[in-house]
Amino acid sequence: MASGEEDGTVDEKENNNKKRTKSALATAWLTFYNIAMTAGWLVLAMAMIRFYIQKGTHKGLYRSIARTLKFFQTFALVEVGHCAVGIVRTSVIVTGVQVCSRIFMVWFITNSIRQIQNEESVILFLVVWTFTEITRYSYYTFNLLHHLPYFIKWARYNLFIVLYPLGVIGELLTIYAALPFVRRTGMYSMRLPNKYNVSFDYYYCLIIVMLSYIPLFPQLYFHMLRQRRRVLHGEVIVEKDD
Repeated sequence: MASGEEDGTVDEKENNNKKRTKSALATAWLTFYNIAMTAGWLVLAMAMIRFYIQKGTHKGLYRSIARTLKFFQTFALVEVGHCAVGIVRTSVIVTGVQVCSRIFMVWFITNSIRQIQNEESVILFLVVWTFTEITRYSYYTFNLLHHLPYFIKWARYNLFIVLYPLGVIGELLTIYAALPFVRRTGMYSMRLPNKYNVSFDYYYCLIIVMLSYIPLFPQLYFHMLRQRRRVLHGEVIVEKDD
């Protein structure tokens, strides 16, 4: 009996050690990831400021930062993986919607249609994204390091109140600006007859995307408001499983 108990104790210690090792590795990776993403968005912010100071206009700004923007925004897909494997306790659905909507805006709207790259709405959502991501990733970084300045926490859970709606306005206006070009050129659309016997109209797809903001934005926005009450005011929020 004593031998069995000792074996059980040894196995339990080994399991605990493995868990601690995995936890340490996950923390190290998340710290590195968030530092890198903070730095990436800071580079974007500095590039935008420098461009505007030198040129005195927003025209051409998107093209000047497009490569860096596409890299860091696409790399954010890693965050969906973080949620899926459980190293971050956030809904895969919520994270997936947020990340994929950004990637869609970058690759399939702004990057694909040069005619809209100088729209003020593009600059609007770029500025909002940049403020949001610098705040968000720096918050995660300091939190992981257990040295979270209060102003970072305050900014994370207050600035979104204004920034999120402004970002949505910028994104919607940008999609709206793209509609005439997409309709005129038939971009990404498939007409019948064709060998696949499939019809797809990108113009109406974009309209559906715009309409999807109606149910999705309030859910994400109120989710952040609930998180704000919990973090800043210590309220216990009971949420239904996603």
